[in-house]
Amino acid sequence: MTTISSAPVSAAANEKIDVGKFIGKGQSFGGARFFELHDQKWFPKSLRDGVTDALQFILSLGGIYRPIVPLLNKAVEASRAERIVDLCSGGGGPWLWLYRLLHVGNRPSVEVCLTDKYPNVTAFENTRQKTGGQITFYGGLVDAASLPRELAGFRTIFTSFHHFTPNEAVAILQDAVDDAQGIGVFEAAKRDPLNILLTALMPLAGFLTAPFARPVRISRLFWTYIIPVIPFVLFFDGVVSCLRAYSQKDLSLLAAQVRAANYVWQIGEQSGGLAPITFLIGYPVPAKAIAQTELTSSELTACW
Repeated sequence: MTTISSAPVSAAANEKIDVGKFIGKGQSFGGARFFELHDQKWFPKSLRDGVTDALQFILSLGGIYRPIVPLLNKAVEASRAERIVDLCSGGGGPWLWLYRLLHVGNRPSVEVCLTDKYPNVTAFENTRQKTGGQITFYGGLVDAASLPRELAGFRTIFTSFHHFTPNEAVAILQDAVDDAQGIGVFEAAKRDPLNILLTALMPLAGFLTAPFARPVRISRLFWTYIIPVIPFVLFFDGVVSCLRAYSQKDLSLLAAQVRAANYVWQIGEQSGGLAPITFLIGYPVPAKAIAQTELTSSELTACW
């Protein structure tokens, strides 16, 4: 794991982002323009909800984000947040099982609030009911780079940070810093052949899990088995996700562009589950703690 501070962010602070070098993040790559279908404004809501339902169920079955639980617990405690505000929640992400593993300090539980630019309210409400209100949701549109003031709390983004261009990603991080909130970015997707191959199995998982995902939707079953649009989108968007994924070095460069004081970034990869998870975690801390975690330029360069 690499730990860097924002005052300064070591060697990365002197390296500006060349957007053209960020492969496939909505930019030109090999003459093609990469984008994910269910991310588009024109994509029908019923199909988008079906895709996010499938992703939520698959993530819950695999428990792929289990290895990052200790990191998340420590970061939320260090940031002294009263709740977690999940961004780009889709159908609820991994939270149906993940929230049970949160143990922040002496608190027996931590409230989690789901949000999204295109909120899947039916899925959110189902999650709220299943957790007895421990997981809540914000029903309005939420821009990850400009949160409403009432949504204070430690911010998390699972499996979605690659949806944003470098400029948008920096804006998301900057908004968290400006509001003095912590943020954790967690990604299972990676730009490597094995990860892409595993992602290509998503359509099969979609076929097998469609009848069991909740809430039950006739439209989801239709678009899975009669006209298999959802399995195709799971395949297409899954592969594109891998091509767009930020590496640890990419995340370091992004964090270096954020204007911050008394803020610590942790960047690394956590293994131990079905696939290693790339993460970026940041939270405000006293200036004394910043000095203790700062790396020299040579130390950071050696990480790569």
